[in-house]
Amino acid sequence: MENKSEVARLRESIRRSYEAAQSALYDPAMVGKHEFITKRMENMQQAHAQLQTIVGANEAIRLVIQTLESIQEVRAPQIEPL
Repeated sequence: MENKSEVARLRESIRRSYEAAQSALYDPAMVGKHEFITKRMENMQQAHAQLQTIVGANEAIRLVIQTLESIQEVRAPQIEPL
C-alpha cells in the first residue's frame, strides 16, 4: 500500500513540475525562464527515476505519459493579426 501512495505522490510531482514549466514558457513576467523550466524538467526526471525503482522502467514511463496526457496544456495566447 505504501508504494501506491508513493507512486501517487511522484505522479503529482511530475504534474506540478510540468504545469509550472508550461506556465513559465508563456508568462511574460517570468524572469530567468530557461533556468526555471530546466529545473522543472530535472524535477520530472528525478520523479521518473524514483518511479522506475518502485514499478519498473516500462510501467514508470507509462505512468509519466498517462500523467502528462491528463494535463490540460497551457497554450500561448492567441494574437490577433493587425
